[in-house]
Amino acid sequence: MSDKEAFSEHDWRRLLTSLGEDPDRPGLQETPHRVAKAWKHWTSGYDQDPVEVLKAFEDGAEEYNELIVVRGIPVYSHCEHHLAPFFGKATVGYLPNGKIVGLSKLTRLVDIFSKRLQVQERMTIQIANALMEVLEPKAVGVVVKCRHMCMESRGIRAIGEETITSAMLGELQPNLALRTEFLALTRD
Repeated sequence: MSDKEAFSEHDWRRLLTSLGEDPDRPGLQETPHRVAKAWKHWTSGYDQDPVEVLKAFEDGAEEYNELIVVRGIPVYSHCEHHLAPFFGKATVGYLPNGKIVGLSKLTRLVDIFSKRLQVQERMTIQIANALMEVLEPKAVGVVVKCRHMCMESRGIRAIGEETITSAMLGELQPNLALRTEFLALTRD
């Protein structure tokens, strides 16, 4: 993006003014700088490559043939429709096919896709597809549970409701026993 197109602190000051605020009052003087910095962090997933994060290990994994699942991965994202936050937890699992990835890399993968303007459904399948494409496992499962501030703080005001999305790829689609095992492992 060129400097001409970049959203600047000046633009955040204009937003505050358009809301009826005085961006020069003491409580708001640093807000444009803080908000610009926050949005840079909240959208840092655009600058990260999931393929680089998911560097696989082949040492010792050849014989492991059971599900590997990481639960409780934090999700903090913003919906692309209202720029409102949505947050919750993800569970990511896979059935290796000779390659494994460091467990922390599953958390980083979720972080990459959540730090983009999103809809939960697309984010869920992006996580699953990236894992499937890079590791080439026998199966991948992703379950994401989030609360959406666009639903809770405006419109329907559905306070505390969770949206649950899932993606089941590879052997998790036709194999009911494997799917059942994965879903049992996702429960708290």
